Amino acid sequence: MKLSICIPIYNFDVNDLVKDLQNQIVSNELDAEIILIDDHSKTEFININKNLEKTVSQFVFLDKNIGRSKIRNLFLHYSQSEYLLFLDCDGKIISPDFLKNYIDFIITKNPDVVFGGRKVSDVKPSSEFGLRWKFAVERENLPLKQRLKSPYLDFQTNNFIVKKNILKENPFNETITQYGYEDLIFAKDLFKNKIFIDHIDNPIFNNDVETNEVFLSKADQSAKSLSQLIKSDKDVERVSKIKLAQAYSQLKKTGGIFLYRLIYTLSKSYVQKKLLEGNISLKALDFYKLGQLIYYMNKK
Repeated sequence: MKLSICIPIYNFDVNDLVKDLQNQIVSNELDAEIILIDDHSKTEFININKNLEKTVSQFVFLDKNIGRSKIRNLFLHYSQSEYLLFLDCDGKIISPDFLKNYIDFIITKNPDVVFGGRKVSDVKPSSEFGLRWKFAVERENLPLKQRLKSPYLDFQTNNFIVKKNILKENPFNETITQYGYEDLIFAKDLFKNKIFIDHIDNPIFNNDVETNEVFLSKADQSAKSLSQLIKSDKDVERVSKIKLAQAYSQLKKTGGIFLYRLIYTLSKSYVQKKLLEGNISLKALDFYKLGQLIYYMNKK
């Protein structure tokens, strides 16, 4: 069974990741190809990764940035395999049997989609990186037993395998051009079409813990992306099941938007300050994201 390993790249050095994957392919005598697509990275990162052109099956450089959804769909045009393994470019392989674990699972269960999980360091970083680390530990790095209880809700796109024909029939939503919710919308499309997401304990390590400033900026962008989805997505039910969208909808039904907006406006600077300090409950992050969603929903 051949496997296509698909890695979208944006401003990151993937040499170590590719080398680790190649070593596993050789040592386990696996039939696998590695495909890299660079989403118009900065020149310095293109130069760092360019040498990989000689060692991978295909390396495509895009002349403009197309975003997280569209680039994943683009791999369909280059893959030669029945199964595609998607890995984020900032991932690090931590198991010597990472690829073999996936292939054994595929041979045994013939899944349509399977998510392997993710990890970050168990050691708490300095406060500058505390917010992203806290979010990963409390909401992303979930054990297999917990993920199996809500296989769609706890799906992520950093480390998953999908059948090529399933992705063709259920592509990522390309209206999402910025950061945020492409994984959840993809999972909800699979649920709607009765395609089961399997889960295994085969995590990849998140090798790039972001600063609080970067992560908060992404939280703001995800709220903006969600507002665009709510306004434009024809599949109302799909979007309405997103927790943040549900919170917004509930406020709207009860007439609480104005009051929330008022409280948020008065406290925003303080909440932002505490979030940037990196040592605060994630409820503050939820408060911030809902406030930003309300702002974007009412912005003309």
